[in-house]
Amino acid sequence: MDNKKKNILITKDKIDERVIQLGTQISKDYLGKKLYVLSLLRGSFIYTADLVRQITVPTKIGFMTTSSYGAGEESTGSINVINDIPDNIEGFDVLIVDDIVDTGITMNFVKLRVQSLGAASVKTCVLLNKLERRTIDITPDYCCFDIPDVFVVGYGLNYGDYYRNIPYIFNWEE
Repeated sequence: MDNKKKNILITKDKIDERVIQLGTQISKDYLGKKLYVLSLLRGSFIYTADLVRQITVPTKIGFMTTSSYGAGEESTGSINVINDIPDNIEGFDVLIVDDIVDTGITMNFVKLRVQSLGAASVKTCVLLNKLERRTIDITPDYCCFDIPDVFVVGYGLNYGDYYRNIPYIFNWEE
């Protein structure tokens, strides 16, 4: 892949600007509420870190690890819970944060899991929304960017075990 030309889809500046906007909106929406941000690892760790630094209301943060991709570019459609929600979230207003929602299978699975644990409310927040790939009827409550059906990496998203550290979103041109 390194010999192919990178096509930058979303620059670091655009990401930074949109994360600030979402953090401000989330802060307004959760004012006076008991906010618990649930970050889905590994892909969302960079996005979550940047986002929660923009949220001004008291926030508890937890991490859950699921897997549906393995090492490939396509979801397997099967969700494996590697590390479950570490805290009692009963009564919390939970905001699930993920890097990307495409088929919607993972987000739907996690949302149902959070609801079953007694959350006061459950909303979703994603960096990228790939609507063309949706197989489950789920719409993120907060979203930075809608993108076309292309395989993307950078800013937490990986190819194999690499490229998460790149500060922008890109794909490779053929």
